[in-house]
Amino acid sequence: MTISTIQVKEETKKRLQSMKLHPRETYEDVIERLIEDLSELDEETKVEIEEARNEIASGKFVTHEQLKKDLGF
Repeated sequence: MTISTIQVKEETKKRLQSMKLHPRETYEDVIERLIEDLSELDEETKVEIEEARNEIASGKFVTHEQLKKDLGF
């Protein structure tokens, strides 16, 4: 196995840290799990996820708070 050093932003490192299943899990394990999860998605799901991300980026969403207010909860 070849070991490489990579650079990630501090925010990315914090996100990876929060994804650990246990404190001693390595970042390598976290990244492998993420890659495996992504590879299991079919193409239609990937397209739908990308469309949803674009909608969120363009502001086309409603918060839970707003939805509850609109529904009278």
